[in-house]
Amino acid sequence: MNKRMIYSIIVSLLIWIAGGFGYFYIKEQTTKNVFSESTILNKVEISNNDQTVPEIKEIIREAQKKVVMVELDDGTVGSGFLYNDKGDIITNAHVVSGASEVKVRTTDAKGLDGKVIGISTETDVAVVRVEGLKDVEPLSISPNTKLEIGDEILALGSPLGFQNTVTTGIISGTDRELSVDPYIYEDVYQISAPIAPGNSGGPLIDRQTGAVIGINSARIEQGNIGFSLPISAVLPLVNSWSETPMKNLPVEPSIDATVDIDENKIIETSDYLISYFIESITFNDFVTAYSLLGSEWQSNVDYQSFRKKYLNILSISIKELKTVKKKNK
Repeated sequence: MNKRMIYSIIVSLLIWIAGGFGYFYIKEQTTKNVFSESTILNKVEISNNDQTVPEIKEIIREAQKKVVMVELDDGTVGSGFLYNDKGDIITNAHVVSGASEVKVRTTDAKGLDGKVIGISTETDVAVVRVEGLKDVEPLSISPNTKLEIGDEILALGSPLGFQNTVTTGIISGTDRELSVDPYIYEDVYQISAPIAPGNSGGPLIDRQTGAVIGINSARIEQGNIGFSLPISAVLPLVNSWSETPMKNLPVEPSIDATVDIDENKIIETSDYLISYFIESITFNDFVTAYSLLGSEWQSNVDYQSFRKKYLNILSISIKELKTVKKKNK
């Protein structure tokens, strides 16, 4: 066998060995790539873990404690929300127009006196100071958040006098403009969440964060379209009134519907309070539950004894709720 033939055989063997090695290497690497975890999915998963979206029930529950019903002497009803620890309530100007003092009703149906310390004749916003809410933790406000069409929102308020009503929807339009004499609304949110007279002044809340991003202000009956002022547009005015309250208030005619709080509303409120009491016990929110008790009941039991009584209860459900009106003696 000559040398040339030997070299040919060796080269052929080397080529076969290299080819076999390359085949199995490529096969192994391809298999790893095909069955490896997606880097895109991993990034999404990490992002979701870093930005946990709170439960909608928790958002509503916490927000309701800081949303109030605003009542005027003539029976007009609107809404508002606590925005700082001074006890200042943001609401619409048309809700408190013509009034210097109002009654503010909290979620536990307690009535507090409020004083209008700022109101605009052009932008539909006003501030009511409630001394009884001083040092109470306010709603979280997000003036730098800019929502887009399709983003989920919550609208809180007291439509037609039904306190602590919550409606859900989306941002259905942005940068809208409309005029409801004497106010001009510019760059407002259009929302799909149903609102009605009495909702005015209530907060528009970002579903993702639970923070206030607007003030529910107006609606068009045809199609039930609502509009909300971005909170960023009114904060400069609100902050200035909070720091330096107005001494003389302008008077403008009210444009919101008047809703009388009649006997039926009182019965509905009592039903709501009972349900809210039981819900507070279920959530182990004993402070709120205790605050819902009447002063006569509270005088007979202190908070610690009340809490101990309900501490081991897992849940309470209502099978039947019957309200009976008692005549005044």
